[in-house]
Amino acid sequence: MQQQLIECVPNISEGRDTAKIQTIAKVVETVEGVTLLDIDPGKATNRTVITFVGAPEPVIEAAFLLIKKASELIDMSKHSGEHPRFGATDVCPLVPISGITLEETAVYAHKLGERVGKELGIPGYFYEKAAKEEKRKNLANCRAGEYEGLAKKLSDPAWKPDFGPADFSEKVAKTGATAISARDFLIAYNVNLNTTSTRRANAIAFDIREAGRVKREGNPITGKKVLDKNGEPERIPGKLKAVKGIGWFIEEYGIAQISYNLTNISITSMHVAFDETCKAALERGLRVTGSELIGLIPLQAMLDAADYYLIKQERSLGISESEKIKIAVKSLGLDDLKPFNPEEKIIEYQLRKIGNRLIDLKLNDFADETAGESMAPGGGSIAAYVGTLGVALGTMVANLSAHKAGWDDRWEFFSQWAEKGQAYKNRLLYLVDEDTNSFNKIIDGFRMPQGSEAEKEKRRDAIETATKYATEIPFQVMETAYKSMEVMQAMLKDGLQSSLSDAGVGVLCARAAVLGAYFNVRINAKDIKDRDFAETILKKASDIYEKTLQIEKETITYIDSKM
Repeated sequence: MQQQLIECVPNISEGRDTAKIQTIAKVVETVEGVTLLDIDPGKATNRTVITFVGAPEPVIEAAFLLIKKASELIDMSKHSGEHPRFGATDVCPLVPISGITLEETAVYAHKLGERVGKELGIPGYFYEKAAKEEKRKNLANCRAGEYEGLAKKLSDPAWKPDFGPADFSEKVAKTGATAISARDFLIAYNVNLNTTSTRRANAIAFDIREAGRVKREGNPITGKKVLDKNGEPERIPGKLKAVKGIGWFIEEYGIAQISYNLTNISITSMHVAFDETCKAALERGLRVTGSELIGLIPLQAMLDAADYYLIKQERSLGISESEKIKIAVKSLGLDDLKPFNPEEKIIEYQLRKIGNRLIDLKLNDFADETAGESMAPGGGSIAAYVGTLGVALGTMVANLSAHKAGWDDRWEFFSQWAEKGQAYKNRLLYLVDEDTNSFNKIIDGFRMPQGSEAEKEKRRDAIETATKYATEIPFQVMETAYKSMEVMQAMLKDGLQSSLSDAGVGVLCARAAVLGAYFNVRINAKDIKDRDFAETILKKASDIYEKTLQIEKETITYIDSKM
């Protein structure tokens, strides 16, 4: 069963006092099983976005301790900042990462809120998926009036808090209120303008955001509001769905920004929001100079942005992940105001720190680890890595061919082969670690207790299951490395002829991966008690082995004929 992981992204109303921020953020690290990923303070907004991740129960324990510590150190009666806010811990969203649904995450949001209300005496509201009534789904509704209007809001029966007291006591005057939610991944994204005008920035925000602007008679700024049949202001929708936005001036940088919340990046991506803002700014005589990411971002959002700009440039999409990240950063101007460190800003890269992967080692460290006294990594992991190097060479030839002068009309053909190569490469890299993991599962099985017959039976079953898996993984290495040879074969035929030897070495590496993994399939299959399973996988492996040897022979013959 996949491990349940949720992310928590509390926003606290302190962005200037580093000591306070660190004290509040670091309290989450006192909870076992919780990893603090990011602390992102803003001086002008006087607000800090904190990100941590872990299993649901430890995460909500850490969130509770953070809310408690923030309520002790932040006095909302003395707070000022550009960002809308109404509490010391202004918002505390929970975001499902893996192994858990949004609905299940909402249950934990409710559990956290109830505890905050009862034990800390802080009032608050559930929003997004955790909301208990329709009008409270939207955070802007829950936070309307902000801190200055909180006393009035709490006394309004229609806005009775979902948890905590409904009176604006001396204590609540200090802590303010907290909004807690379960929501999908949200990107907090600011676009930088070459102006100091908040009004101009707001005008662009109204052009773009889904809510648009209020419709007016005559003058679009000062004219009388047009009301619908219910007496509510009519609105002129903005260009993009699932986007919230406002303009503000950031004294820290001396510029105006448009602050966006991209609430569903499958509807409106970061790069589309950026490009549409560029167009709207130009129409108003302004220019976008770059952008700023607050908190963390999913890797795929960065890769999608890179692909978007690569297509515009008619460049191969099959380049490495690290190169794509560089292109996304430069295309979006994410380093306009300060350096952008992907290792700190991309959530998957942060999560890697929790694990201990072989493929994150340096080449010399990987070699040292292999040469050590431990039995893992062994032949299966090395076979997978050799296969990775093979298809990486084939992908290199595809990318070189896509960029060759005079071959511009063929860039998409080579880009498609490079993308296939990257997919094979990523699969083989995964199998480098998974082969070692599968071997460790066998060791875990042998270490199980065997004091009683029931324990012995459980141990035997665990060893059999682990041995089957440890046979399936090298078979997957064989299968992937064999299939990856299509990339090198295509490049031998259609790619740069000056790189013929590179594609040839790629084939030989893939061949080594297939044969090496085949040895591992055979040695592990002999210990499987389920002989039907063993014979079936051995037959499939033998077929791949024979086909691979044939491709090797054809490749050598072809290269000999060309040299």
